Amino acid sequence: MPPPFLSPVKSMSGEMQKPAAKPSNPCFSSGPCPKRPGWSPAALGDALVGRSHRSKEGKARLKEAIDRTRAVLGVPADYRIAIVPASDTGAVEMALWSLLGPRPVDVLAWESFGSEWVSDVTESLCLPGTRVFEAPYGALPDLSVVDFQHDVVFVWNGTTSGVKLPNGDFIPDDRAGLTICDATSAAFAMQLPWPKLDVVTFSWQKVLGGEGAHGVIILGPRAAERLQTFVPDRPLPKIFRMAKKGKIDEALFEGATINTPSMICVEDYLDALRWAESLGGLSALCARSQRNLAVLEAWVARTDWIDFLAERADTRSNTSICLKLTAPWFAALDAKQQSAAVDKMAKLLDAEGVAFDINGYRSAPPGLRIWGGATVEAPDLEALLPWLDWAYAQIQPPAA
Repeated sequence: MPPPFLSPVKSMSGEMQKPAAKPSNPCFSSGPCPKRPGWSPAALGDALVGRSHRSKEGKARLKEAIDRTRAVLGVPADYRIAIVPASDTGAVEMALWSLLGPRPVDVLAWESFGSEWVSDVTESLCLPGTRVFEAPYGALPDLSVVDFQHDVVFVWNGTTSGVKLPNGDFIPDDRAGLTICDATSAAFAMQLPWPKLDVVTFSWQKVLGGEGAHGVIILGPRAAERLQTFVPDRPLPKIFRMAKKGKIDEALFEGATINTPSMICVEDYLDALRWAESLGGLSALCARSQRNLAVLEAWVARTDWIDFLAERADTRSNTSICLKLTAPWFAALDAKQQSAAVDKMAKLLDAEGVAFDINGYRSAPPGLRIWGGATVEAPDLEALLPWLDWAYAQIQPPAA
């Protein structure tokens, strides 16, 4: 039996009443994600506003962000880290356009962002020898067919499907190609196997709840070698250039950004990194996120109208937690009707101020997507659960 405060409350007429308690923080968006607990604009008081990012002090802040990133994520010393434009999207594009070409490419996709990288490689770069391995929302492609003599492009966690890689065991240590991993909703919430990954990208507006517009790219030694030995036969925009005349632009990995960053956003990222360090680093962040997933797992187990979109428990994301409605009446609806029902449920929760931005991604199957990253407090998720039951009762047909 669930605790009384988690149980739906019904009136004498049998109609479900609104729960008494609300989450302290109703922000459960999957991007930009909730700020760290206790955050306020005062955290930005030391931001280097009105100063050049190329000043001594500006470069020092950017270098501090790089160094703290390395420390919290446990990035090996021989991997390079840079802050780049255009969020995680810019970081991934930088890697694809700068590094792909010498070998055939395998691209994996099981949700919308992976599909974007498929489009880039097949329709924009038009690289010969490209193979695409896709899976529907909720599943992973067959990882055994990937050829690591090729360069391989994939997301670690499907932000819009709630399906993650269970581990990196499918990646051989003796691979010939590069592995390019979009880890934007995994970094700071999941352990990444660095020796298996040659390029890793993310945006700090995901797990750490930082402000948007900036990306991070991390290059391992094999990717660095590719940069120095391969010159693409296509023109590269300035914001993609990591090498000059066959030599890596080392200043980029010391805080000399390609274009002008927001020093307010950098300060916000530094604040989040310090918070992560105060908790105990990556292991503590991962534990917080896993606790959040456990709250929802317990609720799903006792609730007969909801399930995870991920088909396998070991691929269930602990950050972008995607849920599908499973009631027979809902399954009988067409896709447009299902979307309308879920939209109504999400709007009810928004109007009550208990959950913002939890509708599923626009190209995903109709359902809910609740962020469970480290900046979310488990008690807030516990307080949300009765409201989910209440909102579902409002959209459920009387005869269901």
